[in-house]
Amino acid sequence: MVRFNLIGPFEIVAQDGRSYLPSTPKVCQTLALLLTRANEIVTSDSLIHELWGESPPRSAVTTLQTYVYHARRMFVAENLVPAERPLLVTRAPGYAVQVEDDEVDIRIFERLVAEAHTDLGAHRYESAVQKIDGALQLWRGPALSNIPAGDLLTGHIVHLEELRIRALEIRIEAEGGLNRHRESIPQLRKLVNDYPLNEWFHSRLIMALGSSGRRAEALQAYQNLRRILADELGLEPSADLQRLQLELLGSRPDGGTRGTPHSGSGNSAQGPTRLPVFT
Repeated sequence: MVRFNLIGPFEIVAQDGRSYLPSTPKVCQTLALLLTRANEIVTSDSLIHELWGESPPRSAVTTLQTYVYHARRMFVAENLVPAERPLLVTRAPGYAVQVEDDEVDIRIFERLVAEAHTDLGAHRYESAVQKIDGALQLWRGPALSNIPAGDLLTGHIVHLEELRIRALEIRIEAEGGLNRHRESIPQLRKLVNDYPLNEWFHSRLIMALGSSGRRAEALQAYQNLRRILADELGLEPSADLQRLQLELLGSRPDGGTRGTPHSGSGNSAQGPTRLPVFT
């Protein structure tokens, strides 16, 4: 079975384990766009726009046909797929790559994230964590980092990065469902460093620290976020985060006070205090 990897440097992995990359960048670009829409017809106009933007040459149609021809010949010459397999086919008004879902890493990633989201909704937290871990292991670096990307591929790269963020959110929520607040702190610290303007990651770090009995660090994490937002955007943290800060300070939004932020009876014998959850 051939494998097409797009999450990271683009590569084609043959059945015998050899890694192969076409020598012509625009052949790679053509294949990459077809693979992001695997088993769908991608019009010639879309491919031409991806390859040359708003200024295609007069020979664009003929040149595109040449790239497709070279890709087909490469698959056979390099013994990447059996000669009789119709991998790259012509389908008016364009072309399509015919593959199984488990032959393209993007397809595997999207499936695992969708299944993990379903598991999270059904409170199958351990299963959700395992599937997200499997999805994130597919990331070998920025998507398609070794080939040129036009408007269409750039859009798909952005989509993949957003889906990766969603995968990280699902994992954090599942870890919370398993009461692994303390265990999630190292990852959350890395995430707020990688995504400094993502308030959701900051909120989860603050909550995890508070739930682990590290209130002073949680308050410091809030102040770090407040400084970042003020310096970068001239904004204050969201209302939810401000309420969370009041919880940590032991003050109710209505002016009252409480000993420690909590939800429920607050019986210390029941384990670590859990902060209120918000999205």
